[in-house]
Amino acid sequence: VLVNGKPCDCDIIADCTVGDAVPLEVKLTNLSKNPVGPFALTVVPYQDYQNGIQSFDLQDAVTFIGSNTFHIDKVKPKESSVCDGALLFLYTGDFYLNIKFQDDSAGRELPLAWFALPSVHVRSLETPQEAGA
Repeated sequence: VLVNGKPCDCDIIADCTVGDAVPLEVKLTNLSKNPVGPFALTVVPYQDYQNGIQSFDLQDAVTFIGSNTFHIDKVKPKESSVCDGALLFLYTGDFYLNIKFQDDSAGRELPLAWFALPSVHVRSLETPQEAGA
């Protein structure tokens, strides 16, 4: 997962600026010996209040430029599929992106890890922090 062109996950926080479009890239690589797909990939932003409560009601704080759902056809062995999108953060704060896959075909078992990727942590700031600050 790339946010603003930089690798990001739950351990690496991506900083962005309120009001700026934030490019998002999710790359699925098929390391199996068989083609996989079709899939639907959905990105859902939320805020974690660190007290067991997560808020997914963020329509006034985060918006997608385009769709938050991507459709992926078959991915051949050793090949990749890339989903590109963008987000717009309207307020400062710590946000997380929940990225989920849904298998659009029946009768196939895939690893559960494919369907529950680690959340991506994005911090929206008034102005980006300078390196070393």
